[in-house]
Amino acid sequence: MFFGIDRLLAEPELRAPLKGRRAALLAHPASVTADLVHSLDALAALDDIQLTAAFGPQHGLRGDKQDNMVESPDFTDPVHGIPVFSLYGEVRRPTGQMLSTFDVILIDLQDLGCRIYTFVTTLLYMLEAAAEHGKSVWVLDRPNPAGRPVEGLTLRTGWESFVGAGPMPMRHGLTLGEMGHWFIRHYGLDVDYRVVEMRGWQPEAAPGFGWPTDRLWVNPSPNAPNVNMARAYAGTVMLEGTTLSEGRGTTRPLELFGAPDINARDVIAKMRELAPDWLTGCALREIWFEPTFHKHVGQLCHGVHIHAEGKFYDHHAFRPWRVQALGFKAIRALYPDYPLWRDFPYEYELGKLAIDVINGGPALREWVDDAAAQPGDLDALTRVDEAAWDGVRELHLY
Repeated sequence: MFFGIDRLLAEPELRAPLKGRRAALLAHPASVTADLVHSLDALAALDDIQLTAAFGPQHGLRGDKQDNMVESPDFTDPVHGIPVFSLYGEVRRPTGQMLSTFDVILIDLQDLGCRIYTFVTTLLYMLEAAAEHGKSVWVLDRPNPAGRPVEGLTLRTGWESFVGAGPMPMRHGLTLGEMGHWFIRHYGLDVDYRVVEMRGWQPEAAPGFGWPTDRLWVNPSPNAPNVNMARAYAGTVMLEGTTLSEGRGTTRPLELFGAPDINARDVIAKMRELAPDWLTGCALREIWFEPTFHKHVGQLCHGVHIHAEGKFYDHHAFRPWRVQALGFKAIRALYPDYPLWRDFPYEYELGKLAIDVINGGPALREWVDDAAAQPGDLDALTRVDEAAWDGVRELHLY
């Protein structure tokens, strides 16, 4: 199959509208061709593209920044001599000065198919700025490695943030190019927008279900090391709003959860007791780990590893958001006074609990903390949101 960047390189007619126009590239480490050439180098080598600037999202163009609210500076690319602007530094929205360096921006970002992954919000901010300043936006599309399934509560009005670009569920089932079309429609943007669509993407085909297995995985951010993480992320990202470790500082971040003061065997047993049907499509395995940095650094943690891979994976049955929600519910049932929710500034949002910012509202946390609330209560609320989004996004699928 061909990703957007591969088609742009291989089909000169796709590049024809760029002739005589200054082009910029928004990219990260996973912005590579089928031959693992970075898109910046591949585009710079073309005679018919005038590359005048580059941009990096959260974690930087080089992907060197490890954590949330660790900002990247602007710099000059040492190979191509063009300015590289950070959209996760002094600003998160492109400034007029940044926009003056190009006529059309090519966005080549590998997304994870999750609302909270900030590349989605960066796309929205670029579209809004381009509409205001008369710039063109092209998305060189890439697969959604989580595939087409939809899951989670819809972000509520007033809870918009850098990890919540609009009223969509946690797992949205769109590619970045498709998301751009939804943003334009939803927010009524007047912008010159086009998508260089993939050719041959089969999101329902086994075994990749969204990720073509003949393409190498390159981390789009430091803690996105493989497809299993991408599949689990719509659930495990919620751990960032808790005192539990999400595995940062280990080799399997955002695939597991644990802490020094929980018994993972008991947690797994309680999860199976509360809602066994929520655990289909994956396997849960007891794990011990000691983070080398971040939460519980240097402490032995007992945890749960979520395996959405191999013979254990059922693409249409696996519901990562519910799996992780159930993990929280089990811990609350076993340890009623456990200090589960982490109170700290999260993605520049102050005065709100991080878990609520992540979920786009307090409903998930309230369900966990309500001893009388049952899995069916959350399921009923969530299914309404999922069905509504499923109808909306149909307008924008390939």
